[in-house]
Amino acid sequence: MAETITLGKALNHGLRRALENDSKVVIMGEDVGKLGGVFRITDGLQKDFGEDRVIDTPLAEAGIVGTAVGLAIRGYRPVCEIQFDGFVFPAYNQIVAQVAKMYYRSLGNVRIPIVIRIPYGGGIGAVEHHSESPEAYFAHTPGLKVVTCSNPADAYAMIQQSIASDDPIVFFEPKRRYWEKGEVDLGLDLAGAYPLHASRIARPGTDATVIAYGPMVRVALDAASAAEEDGRSLEVVDLRTLSPLDLAPVFESIRRTGRAVIVHEAPGNAGLGAEIAARITEECFYSLEAPVLRVTGFDVPYPAARLEEEYLPDLDRLLDAVDRSFGW
Repeated sequence: MAETITLGKALNHGLRRALENDSKVVIMGEDVGKLGGVFRITDGLQKDFGEDRVIDTPLAEAGIVGTAVGLAIRGYRPVCEIQFDGFVFPAYNQIVAQVAKMYYRSLGNVRIPIVIRIPYGGGIGAVEHHSESPEAYFAHTPGLKVVTCSNPADAYAMIQQSIASDDPIVFFEPKRRYWEKGEVDLGLDLAGAYPLHASRIARPGTDATVIAYGPMVRVALDAASAAEEDGRSLEVVDLRTLSPLDLAPVFESIRRTGRAVIVHEAPGNAGLGAEIAARITEECFYSLEAPVLRVTGFDVPYPAARLEEEYLPDLDRLLDAVDRSFGW
């Protein structure tokens, strides 16, 4: 049943299948019902499953997540859509103080199987508060799991795996990749799917390791193709899971290549790249031929749309970092 579909459509199919498989799954968020979401990820779901399962909420993110906590305690599996990344902050207290802590606070007696979907990242020419990359805030919070897909096949499987998980999961969706197409097995049995909290080698290589996730995986793959023309073989690792980090494939890769470059859209200061670089240095120090380098967004608020191409890491900045790694 493999089909070539967009990442956005893959998420739609995954949500549909989750709704079909478990009557306790409910989707809630601003405009997710009749409109189908601003990116149409939930298109058609309210029509087919009803207003009790796909719920249009008020414009109140704290209320959406707070209500989801109550539903989860009562045995439901809520899937919350935060319309844009920058809108998650009104719900931040609910997420880090309630969603993340309830299982621990109840001594393991209360599960909170909530998925919080957040379209994130830039590259779509949006206005203020619509292009943030807030993943480090949530990856830093014990009690939350954080994942991000980079391609349609992963999107389809990972959203279903996240909904089936008994742990609260923040699910970051790279919004500028919503329209990119790939082959998806719509008959996939999740029992045989790639594990949710596992990194994957997206492209094998021998000379340097590029570590990326979400929207930057495509940039890393494009950089690897360009580097190949210059005789350099770059291995690309798609992290997929940001908390817990699965760095075993990263360490294995670096022990072979001797060089590491990390790329993400979020600002560099205290970003995921800093944690990954520290862990690489601890585990692979004697294998490194050069310092671990980072290519990130700048430490400024996300700029206006006309400047975002100057802000976002791109192929040239990534290849420049690879060149610097070989220059040591």
